[in-house]
Amino acid sequence: MTVRSHCTPCLEFANLRAATRFSTLLILLAAAGRGQDATDLFQAKCATCHSPGSAAGAPLPATLRQMTSRRILEALETGKMRAIGASLSGPHRQELAKSLGLAEDSASIPEAAGCASSTTVGSGGGKWNGWGVDAANTRYQDAKSAGLDLERVPKLKLKWAFGFPGATTAFGQPTVSGGRLFVGSSEGAVYSLDAQKGCIYWKFAAAEGVRTAITLSADGQRAYFGDLHAYVYAVSAGSGALIWKTHVDEHPFAVVTGTPQLVGGRLFVPVSGGDEPISAGNPAYECCSFRGSLVALDAATGKQVWKTYTIPDPPAVTGQNSAGAKQWGPSGVSLWSSPTIDLPAHAIYTGTGINFSNPATSGSDAIAAFDMETGRILWSRQVTAGDVFNFGCRGDNQANCPKDHGNDADFGNSPMLRTLAGGRRILVVGQKSGVVYGLDPDHAGAVLWQTRVSRGGPQGGLIWGGASDGNTAYFGISDWDPGKPEAGGGLTALRLTDGKVIWSVPAQKPACVAIPGCSAAQPAAVTLIPGVIFLGSMDGHLRAYDSHDGKIIWDFDTLRDFETVNGVKAHGGSLNAAGAVVVNGVLYSNSGYARIPSMPGNVLLAFSVDGK
Repeated sequence: MTVRSHCTPCLEFANLRAATRFSTLLILLAAAGRGQDATDLFQAKCATCHSPGSAAGAPLPATLRQMTSRRILEALETGKMRAIGASLSGPHRQELAKSLGLAEDSASIPEAAGCASSTTVGSGGGKWNGWGVDAANTRYQDAKSAGLDLERVPKLKLKWAFGFPGATTAFGQPTVSGGRLFVGSSEGAVYSLDAQKGCIYWKFAAAEGVRTAITLSADGQRAYFGDLHAYVYAVSAGSGALIWKTHVDEHPFAVVTGTPQLVGGRLFVPVSGGDEPISAGNPAYECCSFRGSLVALDAATGKQVWKTYTIPDPPAVTGQNSAGAKQWGPSGVSLWSSPTIDLPAHAIYTGTGINFSNPATSGSDAIAAFDMETGRILWSRQVTAGDVFNFGCRGDNQANCPKDHGNDADFGNSPMLRTLAGGRRILVVGQKSGVVYGLDPDHAGAVLWQTRVSRGGPQGGLIWGGASDGNTAYFGISDWDPGKPEAGGGLTALRLTDGKVIWSVPAQKPACVAIPGCSAAQPAAVTLIPGVIFLGSMDGHLRAYDSHDGKIIWDFDTLRDFETVNGVKAHGGSLNAAGAVVVNGVLYSNSGYARIPSMPGNVLLAFSVDGK
């Protein structure tokens, strides 16, 4: 069967925080093509940012060399680097892309990787749909759907590996249903695979990288997802054919990172991104003008039903920086994570991000509740006031860094909604500050308890979320520290009723300390089945822990080359941004993360007791 692509690829760089630094690199290398030595220029002008331990978050040189020439050329001509590309001639852009990137044939997928022709999606067996497996974002898979238990997990073996061609990051969490696996890639490709074999049913090309998980309709016939250019798509789950495509935000730096939630015919989409990670480090840039929002779309047509900004008023000029560029505000308050649905209260809960520029607002670093029907903000519980920060605060020139800036302690977690004994309800969510909160959703998010589990920081604390079985919540700890590979990491269990720490285990000492980007940090999302916790690490390991005491019962090192079912050269790296998925006795996990910087990779792995 032929692997199909239903629109022309227009892939851009998904490494948002490194985009400005990489554009600088392109300029310097273009100059090198006019007679200067590229190596010397890189060492003199770029190595500070593109090096291990750098706080800039730029990709390492080895990562840049793993991108395809097509990807680089498209970025220069139609993507986020098009302003740089416009200053170069067409032949120069082509020459530059060819000199930097991989040849196209080294990243292509052979025809033999396709499955036997089928447009039918099954309906039986367990499933993992979307980000948190349920509307409450608990990331808890029941025993029947998981098909794995405490006794069988230590026997897991590699079943198959799938390589994402031309990618350096694998961050799209898989969705599994009806015998199919759906997964997005940093290159913008979305795949439908056979969940047992890994062969390809279809491939769809989005306009940008797809970081969200795929959300399926209740009948399993439609697949919804967002991309890193703020487009949202509905495609046929059976064939991959495009049904509709909607741009949910016109800001040039808007993205969708949080997985949309589908309820009652409406798709609820969190909008994040903004100018703070892209351009705030440039003193000539007028910082900042992006506002986060929650958008409700009609799931049948893609038409907007309502859109609510996290900052009610649009930004206005507040002054100018030391370089003479206008300053705008308020801005920011992105929604980075998948919304949590509360049907009894007819509410949607989200965690919010920082302000990018002054003045500070009351909606940043908060948990907010939106009315499902109208989008009206019902309540907002801010836990860290005055957290105004952008990535201009990290470079040498801090012209756009806000005065009295904060510590970048936003919420990247999805709140988990649970009901305790006696009917009392609770929202549990972790913050980058290193604090876990228990909030009362029925009393405007009143703080029931708060527990510090780590020191926190801009890449610290609790990043992408925990999991809960109804009695206990489990969180992986990041506390990533550039240049200190043994710093950070760990796993902790908290009692839901009062936030008391039941147990806490430290991270394993990483074996990859000699490799740039290695770290013991564990910012990835936690996944839970009865008796077992799964958590990835920035050192490339995927581990299973006994949920009773945190003892490691299974450990797989993904930091190696893999023979793949689709014939693409693949390698594992750091595990971050998403979490493992467990369905019908198979454990699925991506491996590879090229940001902050860490260890790149481009592989999706499947494990089972039977193995291959």
